[in-house]
Formats: sequence, structure tokens, C-alpha cells
Amino acid sequence: LKVRQPLREAVVVAAGPEREAIERLAGVVRDELNVKALRFVSETSELGSYTLKPNYRTLGPRFGKAMAQVAAAVAALDAGHVAEALRDGKQVGFFLDGHDHRIGAEDVQLVMAPLAGYQLEREGSHAVALDLKLDDGLRREGLAREVVHAVQNARRDAGLDVSDRIVLTLGGDEGLLAAARAHERYLAGEVLAVKVGFDVNGGGEVTRIEGLELRIGVARA
Repeated sequence: LKVRQPLREAVVVAAGPEREAIERLAGVVRDELNVKALRFVSETSELGSYTLKPNYRTLGPRFGKAMAQVAAAVAALDAGHVAEALRDGKQVGFFLDGHDHRIGAEDVQLVMAPLAGYQLEREGSHAVALDLKLDDGLRREGLAREVVHAVQNARRDAGLDVSDRIVLTLGGDEGLLAAARAHERYLAGEVLAVKVGFDVNGGGEVTRIEGLELRIGVARA
């Protein structure tokens, strides 16, 4: 996904004072992440599901030839329960050959698979999941923002000052033009256009957005 593509939501792991601090800056956070909404959850486990893998470097010397059975025993543990216990500094146990063995955080790798359609980013105890699913409205808005970027480049290529008002004419792919029409007020405001015209067969500087042709005509107003 391109950075200009807006997304539906970001799911943030935060509670108490940390959540309150983020909520006070919610507008800034939404803009920085380019999302429509922020949703809060209290536990990282709500962002996906854990799987457990044994750390062969620490467990191998302890169990030697029994490591295959140990790996199977570790994989059979409740990953969510293990994650919670290890986060609290506790150890977890498993039975092998009639004996109870204890393992700690250094003995396992916790791998989190995000919820379907989400991308998960973690940094220490902090985690954010971005909803990557796009509907038609989000796609159109993303295309409109790409059109804005292309028009800004056309302004620069035309030698216009940043404060110059323009008359803008757009041509080319009908899907791109439909996206621009749907967000015409936003487009005009961003590129300082006093008038925006649409002509599928219109001329002008040619560029491509996602392989689709866009023709841009700019003139100082």
C-alpha cells in the first residue's frame, strides 16, 4: 500500500494514563497513521493469535536427544496462557516421560499472527495493528490523494509559485477522474485550484497512477 492510501482503522494496545494521553492527541495520531479511526484494546493478544516455538539454543543442551519430544510438548501448550505467564515473569511447565519440566521466557519464542486483514507492528510492550482491507470509498480517496500529488508535481514543473492560484483540467482514465470528482473540494483546496474541469480526452502533462493515465493541464488563474 502507498503511504497516501487512507486506511479504516488502527488498533492500539493501551490502557489507563497511556490511553488517555493518546486520546488527547487522537487527531494527530490519525493523521500520522493516515487512518479514519483509532480503536483501543487492553491486551496485545486481542490483535492476533500466538504460536509457540522452542528455543533450541537454550533447550537443546538440557534435553539433548529428547528435543523432538520437547518441541512437540512446547507446541502443544496454550500459547495465550504462556504469553501471559511469561509477561508476568513466571515460568510454565510441561510433562515429558513422567517428569514436570519448567521453562521461562528465554526458552521459547512467541510469534504473533495478526488478525486476518491486519498488519501488526510491535515495539517492546507497545503494539499497533493496521486494518489493510480497502473498500471502494477508501480506494477512491487513495486515488484522489495520488491525483493531488501528481498535480502538485505538475505545478512545480510549470514553474508556478506555491501561492499561485490555478485553473486545473484533468483528463485520462475515467476511474481516476471519478475519484477526483468524488473529492473535488479536497483536490481544489490542496492544489489551490479556483476551477477544476474534467475532460476524458483533454490534453496536458501525462503521468500514470497505478498504471492508469492521467493528463494534467494547469494554468495560472
